[in-house]
Amino acid sequence: MGWHRVANAGDVAEGAVIEVEVGNQQVALYRVAGELFATDNICTHAFACLHEGYLEGHTIECPLHQGIFDIRSGEPLEGPVDEPLRTFPVKTEGDDVLIEI
Repeated sequence: MGWHRVANAGDVAEGAVIEVEVGNQQVALYRVAGELFATDNICTHAFACLHEGYLEGHTIECPLHQGIFDIRSGEPLEGPVDEPLRTFPVKTEGDDVLIEI
């Protein structure tokens, strides 16, 4: 699908996660240590929105069953999750945040 503008750079505070959408795709957009990351917003274990979870460093904890993922790679770190999240490349152009899907 290519690169899509999803937010302004200022929309994502340091240490925060927000939900953005590209078409029908729900994406979680994170800012950690000044860097932006993007993953699927829906947990691979059960239907829960990760933007409502707990972000600590480069990990997101699912709010439903407390599974933990690395937001850089999408890899599951603690159960009950065992399937990785899809991750997406992120770049900024001026004040625009773009995600490649």
